[in-house]
Amino acid sequence: MLAAVMHTAFFLLLTASVARYLLRHPGSPDTPWIIALGTALALLYVLGPALGAAPTLRRLVWLGLVTATWAVLVDLAPSFAWCAVPLFFTALRTLPPRAAIVLVATLTAFVVAAQLRLADEFDPNLLVAPPAVAALATAVFVHMERQAEAQRTLIDDLLRTRRELAATERREGTLAERQRLSMEIHDTLAQHLSSQQMLLQAADRVWDTEPATARTHVRTANGIAARGLAEARRLVHDLAPSELAGGADLPEALRTLDAGPGVTVRFHLEGTPVPLPDRVQSALLRVAQGALANIREHAGARTAALTLTYLGDQVVLDIADDGHGFPATDTTRPAPDTGRPGPDPARPDADPGTGTGTGTGRPDPAAAYTARPDPGSARVGPDPATGRGHGLPAMRARLGQLGGTLTVESTPGEGTVLSAAIPLEHRP
Repeated sequence: MLAAVMHTAFFLLLTASVARYLLRHPGSPDTPWIIALGTALALLYVLGPALGAAPTLRRLVWLGLVTATWAVLVDLAPSFAWCAVPLFFTALRTLPPRAAIVLVATLTAFVVAAQLRLADEFDPNLLVAPPAVAALATAVFVHMERQAEAQRTLIDDLLRTRRELAATERREGTLAERQRLSMEIHDTLAQHLSSQQMLLQAADRVWDTEPATARTHVRTANGIAARGLAEARRLVHDLAPSELAGGADLPEALRTLDAGPGVTVRFHLEGTPVPLPDRVQSALLRVAQGALANIREHAGARTAALTLTYLGDQVVLDIADDGHGFPATDTTRPAPDTGRPGPDPARPDADPGTGTGTGTGRPDPAAAYTARPDPGSARVGPDPATGRGHGLPAMRARLGQLGGTLTVESTPGEGTVLSAAIPLEHRP
């Protein structure tokens, strides 16, 4: 914008100076020189933008020619002195600051001398005004250049910050995706492989003495392997639980779960079911799968109960077993004696997979201990000898992403109760 204004001002001043000379000095012998030099100056000035603003050798030669042509014109006709103002900005844009100031001072001296030649008598304004105009033009230009440089620096900082932020978000997204994949693999493929290993080891122990039992274990392991293969394909496809594929809802998926041979799993449904977001259904299903895997491997239980409760503002999944339990730690607590019936794995009012329970089916929330993520915790019934440690942390991380909580209660000899609660959006 400033360059366009300066270019326009230069040509207006140059045209006005030529016109003034022709009007004031008709028939002067210098007229052809004035017209020729004025035309040359205009042509030289027009070439300037094509050479760029960088102080290259061609640009410096061009600036020298323009300045020299202008100086000759001022010597022949002092009225051309005011064309110096646009030349001030040209010099300031082309030369380094010190060299530009020297050239501006030189041009100003030419202007002062030209104005004094035109005056009939000495006028102090002619001695002061040109330097003042030059100083003002230089100060304005330097200030604008500093502001432009600060703005460029700020823009560069903003662009660099945006790139760094984008890179950080990509790294965080990658880490979050890795964590999600590790939880998916732990809750699905790892549990299937663990079950197959236990069944095949059991079959190997009784292969010679109880071949029928061994074949049963092998067939069961084969079925688990088939489910694991389906889960692996589902993970590759869209990372959604295979049990929820085909439009199946959470209660239906929970009814299909089992904890392996020797453990009877009962399912209870309480409250009025409402449609749940896919992430909520997937999280609760994974928690149930992980809890049943812990029961199978560590609890020594014969019966487990899954209780899904819809409470309007939240949905709660309780997993209880009648295993040997374990002592309270910093992430669990003994089951409180509240006088209320909790989830009873052996409740006579429910059959496996029927979902016909009628009791409360939950421990007292006021007495429950809300477990928080503990990097050192491993799972329900920690077993340091196994070197494993992804059960409870994975459950807590999965629930925490949805604003949910995990509660674990256990007492040696009295089993374990795990409760997962996820808040729901307000429904009118």
